[in-house]
Amino acid sequence: MKKIECVIMDWAGTAVDYGCFAPVAAFMESFKRIEMPVTVEDIRAHMGLTKIEEIRALLNMPKVEECFIQKNGRSYNDKDIQDCYITFQHVLFTILEDFSKPIPGVVETISGLREKGLKIGSTTGYTRQMMDVVIAASEQYGYKIDNCVTSDCLSGGRPNPYMIYQNMCDLAISSRFSVVKCGDTISDIKEGINAGVWSIGVVLGSNELGLTENEVNVMSSEELKKRMAIVRNRMYAAGAHYVINEIGELPSLIECINMRMANE
Repeated sequence: MKKIECVIMDWAGTAVDYGCFAPVAAFMESFKRIEMPVTVEDIRAHMGLTKIEEIRALLNMPKVEECFIQKNGRSYNDKDIQDCYITFQHVLFTILEDFSKPIPGVVETISGLREKGLKIGSTTGYTRQMMDVVIAASEQYGYKIDNCVTSDCLSGGRPNPYMIYQNMCDLAISSRFSVVKCGDTISDIKEGINAGVWSIGVVLGSNELGLTENEVNVMSSEELKKRMAIVRNRMYAAGAHYVINEIGELPSLIECINMRMANE
């Protein structure tokens, strides 16, 4: 009988770093230093890509490209991308450990799934060097996974499916129907769809919602529901099979998927 054997988690905004604020802060600072008009909304719209590809995407935005030409008398080139990426990495590494705390419910949920025999993989827009910091810090809080794949040594990052396929190879998962990909960005959703696995979006703590835990707690229920609905609709529009409010809903959803596959 077909059943879910593996959950592949994203990191920032899904497993750790409530609201996905570490990369946002690093992008804001790196573009501030080159005096380019990039907003938090611009950054979040491209989140989930590899970080160097996000820099490329941000520089390619018409308003940014126009500003760059006016300031420098030419279009940006690969050296400009690399220079911005160096700044981004420098800023990120100074704050990364402080933004590696698991999102509420993640440790218990993932530990419970592992105890039931599911394998836990992961993909990320961070590099391996960045993940060495995040994994070590998050393990101090009790969050442990079986595998982490970054795009450094692959043909490309999200929305390509390669990191998911590498997880399946590393964890010896033979069927894509036995895999759930859980993430908080549109790129996560598309990564799962492109890999042909079950693609699940999570709303609370996500980059797409873009709120701190305190902002969520003090916001009126009506306003929060409205904002969550917008994120949910955006994820479904990107192709998500399911969207959950919080990670604690994942085990019961997996049971539903198992029953769905058993009845097909």
